[in-house]
Amino acid sequence: MSICYLNGQFVPREEARISPLDRGFLFGDGVYEVIPVYAGQPFRLGAHLERLGRSLEGIRLANPHTVAEWTSLIQRLIDAHPQWPEQALYLQITRGADVARTHAFPDVPPTVFMMTNALAVPSDEDFERGAAVISAADNRWLRCDLKTTALLANCLLRQLAVDEHCDETVLFRDDLLTEGAASNIFVVRDGVLHAPPKSTLILPGITYDVVFELARANSLPVEVGEITKDEVRSADELWMSSSTKEVMPITTFDGKTVGNGRAGPVARCMREWFIRARTEGAVS
Repeated sequence: MSICYLNGQFVPREEARISPLDRGFLFGDGVYEVIPVYAGQPFRLGAHLERLGRSLEGIRLANPHTVAEWTSLIQRLIDAHPQWPEQALYLQITRGADVARTHAFPDVPPTVFMMTNALAVPSDEDFERGAAVISAADNRWLRCDLKTTALLANCLLRQLAVDEHCDETVLFRDDLLTEGAASNIFVVRDGVLHAPPKSTLILPGITYDVVFELARANSLPVEVGEITKDEVRSADELWMSSSTKEVMPITTFDGKTVGNGRAGPVARCMREWFIRARTEGAVS
């Protein structure tokens, strides 16, 4: 049986109930986090909670818990599912349920919800095969740095990839790379790792930061700056990263093979560094 957390109580997921007047349901008025769990321990919990705080501040919603309280609640939920050593823990806070549907912020308690599921860590075969992606214009709003539950634009963009039997949609604004519909994107050219800069147009990925920390720790040159679509097309290697996909090579871009169509040598090094870090707790 799967247990979830809802507004101060741990309950069976099938018994959890939220009001239809909740603003998360009516307006997408809320924020969320997805935290990977390895060997029963949340990975980079401090960074995830910092980003959660920034998202809450960005939508003008008070954080309902301290870091210590979040840490305790999250660990209790993880420990309630020992059958899953690796988990994907989902945390969501909405502005709560009002007595009517009005746009102005109500003075009501927030809705706090957490659940967890088994995390399917990418296999060696998945990694070597890599991902197929398509490109599309980034038509989302201008505060993509806030991890909000209003994800319809991302869902529509991701569905473009699904319709083409691909894994992800890589997004461009004015011919410049931003990110994927549900991932950050990296480019490798001439042995140098490139990525777009953090801005309001991309989500500051936790795994994005881990990748750069590991690159610098292992003397892999890195550059952060604008990347054009032509530079993406001509890359030696392309990667996508997320909390659940870790670092995944992109081996097909808009129907054309990237590199030799398999995971590249730099990606293989990064995978080794990442697995070592998550196993040894080198990146906490």
